[in-house]
Amino acid sequence: MKPRIALTLPVQSSSGRVAARDRYVAALEAAGAEVVQLEPGADVGGADMEQIEALCLSGGEDVEPRFYGAVNTASEETDEKRDAYELSLLRHALDRDLPVLGICRGFQVLNVGFGGSLEQHREGHRPSDVKGVVRHRITAAPGSLLAQAIGTEEQLVNSRHHQVVTDRELAPGLRPTARVGDLVEAFESTRHRFVLGVQWHPERVAEVDPQGQGVFAAFVAAAAARVPSPAG
Repeated sequence: MKPRIALTLPVQSSSGRVAARDRYVAALEAAGAEVVQLEPGADVGGADMEQIEALCLSGGEDVEPRFYGAVNTASEETDEKRDAYELSLLRHALDRDLPVLGICRGFQVLNVGFGGSLEQHREGHRPSDVKGVVRHRITAAPGSLLAQAIGTEEQLVNSRHHQVVTDRELAPGLRPTARVGDLVEAFESTRHRFVLGVQWHPERVAEVDPQGQGVFAAFVAAAAARVPSPAG
């Protein structure tokens, strides 16, 4: 049986967002998952979190600063309904120690959910052209979940964000596992079996090194380990 993975998504209101959704679904399905797509407020496929093996938090809007105890000084498009929904799903997933993968906004939601905050604007990490990309190179910390997934050689990743996490904003219980300058680009939980956040977009396969797909393979493998054995 394929593991059922809940994939959080923004309300689909543009062709760009539909294309983004399709990339996430394709990456997870290629790694062997059954994907349950969730927009804000949706039930988990008509079921509950007891019937889900993992949670993937996708990209999208800025997180509303009030969710980390700040006022809005530089955040742009936000969706408080989505923030509250995803933070609630995250709590359920962590309570059950389900595997969780956070990508870009999802990385930031993870940090907020663990009690951290965000630097609301940093130049140089979001392309001026909406179809463009900013490129960086990262190296995964040896022994980390990220290293197990993609290896420890230097890799090219993409960047499409303006809000960031540094050591100052990093939540308790999260360990940095990749950096670009002073920015934390990946982290993992020190208290859970598989909780991984990456600030880049591995689902955009043309923009990252091929090894980057190992993130999805490792995540789905962790979810598969929770699939109940068939009766008899």
